[in-house]
Amino acid sequence: MATTKLVLLTFAICRLIVTVGLTVDPTELLRLVVEGQLSLDPSDVNTASKDFGLMSRAEPLAVLHPASAQDVVGLVRTAYSSPHGFTVSARGHGHSINGQAQTNNGVVIQMSGGSSRSGTPGQAARVSEKGMYVDAWGGELWIDVLRSTLEYGLAPKSWTDYLYLSVGGTLSNAGISGQAFNYGPQISNVHELDVVTGKGELLTCSEEQNSELFHAVLGGLGQFGIITRARIALEPSPQRVRWIRVLYSNFSAFTKDQEFLISLHGQPTSQKFDYVEGFVIVDEGLINNWRSSFFSPSNPVKITSINSEGGVLYCLEITKNYDESTAVTIDQEIEDLLEKLDFVPTSVFTTDLPYVDFLDRVHKAELKLRSKGLWDVPHPWLNLFVPKSRISDFDEGVFKGILGNKTSGPILIYPMNKDKWDQSSSVVTPDEDVFYLVALLRSALDTGDETRTLEHLTNQNRQILRFCDDAGIEVKQYLPHYTTREEWMDHFGDKWDRFYQRKMKFDPRRILATGQRIFSPSSGSSGGGVGSAKLSVY
Repeated sequence: MATTKLVLLTFAICRLIVTVGLTVDPTELLRLVVEGQLSLDPSDVNTASKDFGLMSRAEPLAVLHPASAQDVVGLVRTAYSSPHGFTVSARGHGHSINGQAQTNNGVVIQMSGGSSRSGTPGQAARVSEKGMYVDAWGGELWIDVLRSTLEYGLAPKSWTDYLYLSVGGTLSNAGISGQAFNYGPQISNVHELDVVTGKGELLTCSEEQNSELFHAVLGGLGQFGIITRARIALEPSPQRVRWIRVLYSNFSAFTKDQEFLISLHGQPTSQKFDYVEGFVIVDEGLINNWRSSFFSPSNPVKITSINSEGGVLYCLEITKNYDESTAVTIDQEIEDLLEKLDFVPTSVFTTDLPYVDFLDRVHKAELKLRSKGLWDVPHPWLNLFVPKSRISDFDEGVFKGILGNKTSGPILIYPMNKDKWDQSSSVVTPDEDVFYLVALLRSALDTGDETRTLEHLTNQNRQILRFCDDAGIEVKQYLPHYTTREEWMDHFGDKWDRFYQRKMKFDPRRILATGQRIFSPSSGSSGGGVGSAKLSVY
């Protein structure tokens, strides 16, 4: 068995040497990968060549399954020191939309899929009850982090709607859900990171130690390093959730109430909701589909039964967490909050469920879609941060205009407080105290309906962006996708110079996360002249 593995590893290394022109001693590479697996298996390469978006393909030379952070160090250090160089991309659960975790003629590090670890092989995520934190491997999925922390009656504070994403993946973007108004995004709830930089250095960083790297990596789109460990803040886990949805026919009333609810973030727990989201309904079939299966099939909601503006309804989604000690007061607390809102009076829908089931709600929907063959389809998603001052203009131009009365997926909309976001991070948000996430989470389906095709939805996304540009609505893309230097510089605005300088400091050969298409890799030697190498931007 060991001999077979040795032969396969040697073959993999030789292919890399021949294809990429590595001049290092092959035995060094062999020692590097022995702890993990450097795979040329066609199924591994095929998996790493695509992502959830299914709109791009980039075939790597090989896939590394690391056994530890040191495997990541060794591979990146080899790439950095190679005379010709090759690119390295970290891949978690492969949930990118536009090939951000892909690479051509390079190596993909498959961070997720192995045993849970906290930076050490074979060890589960390490929970500190005293410190109220968990140390998690960068490739660990959030659902597994949750399972580990619940054994101690604890849970992370801030979430994403879908838990089958990797820790390193969401922290490289931001990580947002309905708790963000209160706790900020996931990147605002990290104490410490272990990061492998583009030079192959494994550094521990935090607010106090290597702080520039810490802030660069959080929301840094994988440009500055690969997260191998994250120390995540915890809180006592609730036991149950009261999940409430109410409908609005008036957009101003809807946004006014959402903004009021997130303004309560500083109030005692009893005087605020724990989660605030919402979605737009332009197609009455959508409210009773997978995202909205909350509503009873025996009593489906009809847009035509409510006098809506321009055929559009808005749904506010809110929750209250509770346990045995607060169960006696939960009903009154909810009633007091609902009395302050201006929704359609007959449209209150409520359910009660365990906290874990609420957090894992989207996965249950995923299983239904998979059973119908509707999961592995192209996903031309568009996620935008829209400034509060222009959200009404966006509603008129997009929800009531461009989209018409058909869509092929949920459209989320909810506000967040900018002061919950650390401006030292690499994330870019609108320059207003409150901004909205608008997420068009649509799937392209081959049903014969032209409005559901990939071409139609992609063109509609471009139309939405063009409308915002023409109307002067200064949106920022979340999970951004651009292909030119000018677009990226415009996206980062006055953060571009800092972003560029950090790139030159932590990944001077631009070998990391080239699938983002921000920088193209350097082909020069890593010795002496790297800092002065000519910058190439896509």
